[in-house]
Amino acid sequence: MEFWIENTCEDRNLGGVGWEYLNVLGTFVKFFAIIFLLSIPKVVLAEIIQIKFTENDTYSIDVARIETGDTIEWLPENEGHNVEFFAGPDMDLLPKKSKIDEFHSIVFKIPGVYLYGCTPHANMGMLGLIVVDNDFHNIEKIKLVELPRVASSVLKRLIRTAMSSSD
Repeated sequence: MEFWIENTCEDRNLGGVGWEYLNVLGTFVKFFAIIFLLSIPKVVLAEIIQIKFTENDTYSIDVARIETGDTIEWLPENEGHNVEFFAGPDMDLLPKKSKIDEFHSIVFKIPGVYLYGCTPHANMGMLGLIVVDNDFHNIEKIKLVELPRVASSVLKRLIRTAMSSSD
């Protein structure tokens, strides 16, 4: 290939300047191709986890373990439920609560533990945890969320479940 490029440059009277230009351009293209290829695995390997609203006022997955860049989709298969975040690593970056009976989707970009629940049923224990990158740096903040007795009991169980399988 170098032979063809060099001969093409000479045939067009570009001489050494043209060859140097193409050599620099080739290096530039190779550099960006490598950067592009390195970014593909994260996108290709990102997962989509689907959590359903159940008829028993629970979520189908109560503790979800995901990696940064993964997406969680909440599917309104039963009426009267939504998703509202009560605690997470950076509450300012979390979306407002979803509307009742509507599909909801979030791509998680920050490691840590997230506590969410169904606005009308959280007090009765319709809660879930999301653990991103197996990072528990904010678990103490999660433990301090004030909830009614039933919901508090459910949260303690969810935390035990998350922590017991964090190895």
